[in-house]
Amino acid sequence: MTKSLFSVILAGGKGERFWPLSRQNRPKQFLTLDGGSRSLLQATADRLLPLTDGWDNLWVITSSQIAQGVREQLPELPSPNLLIESQGRDTAAAVAWASLEMKKRYGEDALIGFFPADHWIADEETFAHTLSAASQLAANTAAIVTLGIKPTFPSTGYGYIEQGEKIGSFNEMPAYHVSRFTEKPDRQTAENFLSTGRFSWNSGMFIFRAGVVLQELHIHAPEIIEPIEKHGPDIYPQLPKKSIDFALMEKTSLAYVLPVEFGWDDLGDWNAIERLLKKEDTANVEMANHVGLDTLGSIVYATNSEDVVVTIGLEDVVIVRDRNVTLIAKKDRTQEIKQILKTLQSDPRFTHLL
Repeated sequence: MTKSLFSVILAGGKGERFWPLSRQNRPKQFLTLDGGSRSLLQATADRLLPLTDGWDNLWVITSSQIAQGVREQLPELPSPNLLIESQGRDTAAAVAWASLEMKKRYGEDALIGFFPADHWIADEETFAHTLSAASQLAANTAAIVTLGIKPTFPSTGYGYIEQGEKIGSFNEMPAYHVSRFTEKPDRQTAENFLSTGRFSWNSGMFIFRAGVVLQELHIHAPEIIEPIEKHGPDIYPQLPKKSIDFALMEKTSLAYVLPVEFGWDDLGDWNAIERLLKKEDTANVEMANHVGLDTLGSIVYATNSEDVVVTIGLEDVVIVRDRNVTLIAKKDRTQEIKQILKTLQSDPRFTHLL
């Protein structure tokens, strides 16, 4: 690294599309989804600690509802490094508040990286090499650097970044000015993007100096940064709910991208389990006691080792059994779990299931 990097883990998400395993007090980032022993949040911290000179330089921003859970998951995290949002207002507010705190404590040149708590990364050595390159660019340039994942298929579930002019190489990795951001495209558009070789998936990981991003927030998102500067985090419930992509990255002229390959998944819904764990010689992904007849291409998950899931004649479905809930859905409709949760939320008989 060119200078000390402060890493901020964004851990306020709900992970609703992993319901019923993910619930209000046990969100996705607290879960172990890859068959290992560490939760997604813990694995993210493990990955960043060697790159940030230890716990003193690692921060987490999360919601008041799950702050105690974060403390239990990461007991070594210094208390001042845990920022607790009174109400989730998406990533723009989180980035603004954390960057302001960094500036107060360490100055405008504090080098900051923001990382979602719930991503999976396969090649941690390449990830470290990439982060070093991004840090070099951000430390020496007025730049907001994002990591773009080289696409492996025409996904309609990810945002895309189009690379523009090449500005140089850092740590032997090429860097480009961002031409544009595009939200989740349709299938044909995604295929066209891949055919050009100019597009990356938007990873949601960013590296910049505190002063650079705060200046850009003042220009492009004053409705977020100015109230926080004036009133502090108490103003959170009154802030607009905007992602950092929408509030800033789609507008700034200081966005740069490093197209990278280190094996990545944002674990957006249950289908991610298949991408991570499916073996070529197995008909299904089974994390349960499953007895199946003519069942193919399915994901079967149960938290109780004594439960048995029996299926007959099913194809391309997700079956999840957790405590008092069983979810059965077609794999191509798992995005609609959020709609079911709204229905449950509106009925007092079911709110305890959330």
